[in-house]
Amino acid sequence: MKNTSIKITALLAVLFLTSCSEKKEEVKPVEETPVIETFVAKKEKLSTELRMPAELVGFQQVDVYAKVSSFVKELKVDIGSEVRKGQLLLVLEAPETTSQLAAAESRLHSQEAVYVSSNTTYKRLLETSKVEGTIAKNDLELARGRKDSDFAQLQAAKASYREVQSNIGYLQIRAPFDGVVSARNVNLGAYVGPAGKGSELPLFTIQQQDKLRLSVFVPELYTGYLSDGDELSFTVKSLLGENFKAKISRKSGALDTKLRSEKVEMDVMNTTKKLLPGMVAEVLLPLNSKDSTFVVPKSAVVSSSEGIYVLKVENHKTLRTKVQKGREFEDRVEVFGDIVPNTKLVKAASEEIKDGTEVK
Repeated sequence: MKNTSIKITALLAVLFLTSCSEKKEEVKPVEETPVIETFVAKKEKLSTELRMPAELVGFQQVDVYAKVSSFVKELKVDIGSEVRKGQLLLVLEAPETTSQLAAAESRLHSQEAVYVSSNTTYKRLLETSKVEGTIAKNDLELARGRKDSDFAQLQAAKASYREVQSNIGYLQIRAPFDGVVSARNVNLGAYVGPAGKGSELPLFTIQQQDKLRLSVFVPELYTGYLSDGDELSFTVKSLLGENFKAKISRKSGALDTKLRSEKVEMDVMNTTKKLLPGMVAEVLLPLNSKDSTFVVPKSAVVSSSEGIYVLKVENHKTLRTKVQKGREFEDRVEVFGDIVPNTKLVKAASEEIKDGTEVK
């Protein structure tokens, strides 16, 4: 009897534990809607900076070549020489030009004598023809034609003489502007000319170095932020710790077809000669917004195969809205699209959040 009661008690205990475990399995946790963090879109003026490589070049630079085939007779300057406009740099020698000048001068004098004779004859016949019947009209016309022809020949002789004189003038090479001789490629006795072996390299290269051009190519995205007169700062590697200033003087107004960038030039005064043409500089471009734009966290913008979009919250539900990205700065980015002030956006947007997702 006692054993039977023990068995019944044990059986009841097993049944109780089984029923409890079944009840525990039936209890399911209540699923909660995930919390989606949002923020209100606001406009602001974003100020960023862009560092771009640039090049310093002489404000004026020219390669000097010889126009007349000749030999180098005298060298007046060398590399590093400072020259003034009109200063004699080089004297060339071409013996054949002397004989050409003498021949042209001889032809000129000869033609002057012929013209003087024909002109005198015409004037005499013209004066005589005033007495009726003394000079035939045809003879007068022939004399005038001869005089006009000789005058034309005289003008041609003068032009030929001036041409030879001009060629002789090219034997003296002078500086076209104030500057510094940065390269010299000839020596005494060297043959130079407009074509052939002697024309491979320029005689001299002259640069204006007291004033330089700083040229930088600005990418298409940032061209609208710069205007003429804007002051920029730049540095060069050879002068560490020094900052230089320059104002935008010229913009090309068109994009380079290869770089898709606009060339911007600044004039740099270089009276101390610290900066040298050919230096590579780093320019700091200030990109200041002219108008306020919407600036949002980068996490709020989704870039996917469907495009670039943000998630607006309307009536507590998400709505994908396509936008265009502008400048990026640290963890923020400009966006342009169907957004108005005080629009509520999802802060941490992702492709997993579909349209119509409930937001609490």
